[in-house]
Amino acid sequence: MIALIMAGGSGTRFWPLSRQSRPKQFLRIAGDKSMLQLTVERLQGAVELKDIYIVTAQSQVALVREHLPQLPQDNIIIEPFGMNTAPCIGLSLAYLHGRISPDESIIVLPSDHVIKDTELFLQSLKQAEAPAKEGYLVTFGIVPDYPATGYGYIEAGEAVSEGIFSVKRFKEKPDADTAATFLKQGGFYWNSGMFYWKYSSVWAAFEQHLPQVTALLEEILFAWKHHNAGVSITDIYSRMPRVPIDIGIMEPAEKRAVIPVDYGWSDVGSWKALADISPSDENDNCIPQKHFALDSRGNYVNSDKFVALIGVDNLVVIETDDAILVVDRERSEEVKKAVDTLTADKLDNLL
Repeated sequence: MIALIMAGGSGTRFWPLSRQSRPKQFLRIAGDKSMLQLTVERLQGAVELKDIYIVTAQSQVALVREHLPQLPQDNIIIEPFGMNTAPCIGLSLAYLHGRISPDESIIVLPSDHVIKDTELFLQSLKQAEAPAKEGYLVTFGIVPDYPATGYGYIEAGEAVSEGIFSVKRFKEKPDADTAATFLKQGGFYWNSGMFYWKYSSVWAAFEQHLPQVTALLEEILFAWKHHNAGVSITDIYSRMPRVPIDIGIMEPAEKRAVIPVDYGWSDVGSWKALADISPSDENDNCIPQKHFALDSRGNYVNSDKFVALIGVDNLVVIETDDAILVVDRERSEEVKKAVDTLTADKLDNLL
C-alpha cells in the first residue's frame, strides 16, 4: 500500500499561531508532535516510510524535510501552488506513474486530522483492501455524534459487503434542520476527506470524469520525461480547474463505497474544534494550570504569558509574540476574516 498525504494547506483558521512560514500541519497543537508527524506515525505498521509520499507546496518543502528527516527526498511531491484536491491528487498520481504498479492500492489522507484510535483506523484500511481491488473508489464516513453543519455528508446505500456500503449520494454542508434530519433518518456520515483506491481505478476515473485534468497531467508527464523540454510545469498546472476530488471524481463515479468508522476523528478545522477534543476541567475550561479562571466556563487558552479569566464564558484566547486573538468559541471559524483583512492591508509581517 502507498500512502499519499496532502500537506500543502495554509491553516488560516488557526491564526495567529498558524502562519505562512509554519502552517497548521507543522504545529504541535494536538500532542507533542506536529500534525504531519502524527499522521505519518499513525501509519506505522501498515505502510513503510519508503512508501509514504507527501504532496506539499514549494514553499513548504523545507518544513516537510525538517519534520520528516528520514523520508526519502524523492517522496516529496511539489505542487507549484494550491489549487484544490482534484488537481493536487491528479498531480500526485502523475508523479507516481511508472513508480508503482497500476494495481497498487493508495490511501489518501489529509495531514492535519486527529484520529484517537489508531488501531481501529488501521483496521479500516485493511477493510478497504477488498473493495478497492474490485475497482471501488472507497471513502471513509465518520459516524456523526451531533448534527454538524460544518461537514459534508455521505448517504450510504446498499451493503457491498459486511460493514461496507455503496454511496447513494454526497451532500454539501447542510443547514441545522437538514443535519438534524440526517441524524434522525440514519445512514448519513460525515465526509472525512480520506480515500482508498487502486491506482488504475482512480486514474481511469480521472480519464472519464475529468478529461481536461488528465490532458494536462499528460503534458506534465511529457515534460518530466523529457526533463521539462522548455515547458513550465507551473504554467501547465495553472490551467487546472479548481475542483475538489469529491465533486470531480467521487460524485460521478459508478463504483464507490463508504466504510462507516468511529475512531475519534476530527478535522480540527478551527480553534473551537481543537477545544472540543482537548482535555478540560470541571468547568469545561481548556487552560494550562499556570493560568487562572474564576467564575468562567468553556474557555480555551494558548499563551506563554499568564492569563487570568474572571467572569467570562466561551472565549478562545491565543497569544503569540506579535498578535493576540480573542474570539467567541462559537465564532472561531471567522478568524479567517481577520487573515483576509491582514492580507488586503498587506500586513505580511502578521501573516
